[in-house]
Amino acid sequence: MISTNLKELELMEFIGKNNSKQHCKATFPLVGAHGSEQLATVYFEIEPSECLGSHTDSAEELLIILEGTAEVVIGKEIMPANTGALVVVPKMVSHNIINRGKTKLKVLGVFGGANNIVATFDGEWLPAESNVVDTAKIFE
Repeated sequence: MISTNLKELELMEFIGKNNSKQHCKATFPLVGAHGSEQLATVYFEIEPSECLGSHTDSAEELLIILEGTAEVVIGKEIMPANTGALVVVPKMVSHNIINRGKTKLKVLGVFGGANNIVATFDGEWLPAESNVVDTAKIFE
């Protein structure tokens, strides 16, 4: 059995190198490195008025808004997504999530059909000094 508890995760802090509003705390609770064969997950938190940053993912993603008030941008579409919302992001389509509320935004992303995810952001992240997040390399 593969299991984790979202309330017990250790989150890594990421800050946009050239965009102070691109800021989150995140981790990948279940990916191939943990034994998953056909899906991967990301959990992240975003403070008010901050965003995840525009990026594409190597697999289709289901965003589950666990807490908070978000604005989700997928391609040219913009939509609100509040606690309990489910949003599908197609594979390799640029998207961003912005916290439009007054409290911390908490999101679980579930990627189907892949146990390794490569996310390519428009801007670089610190401390990684890279715009690519590859779950296979994170857990080497």
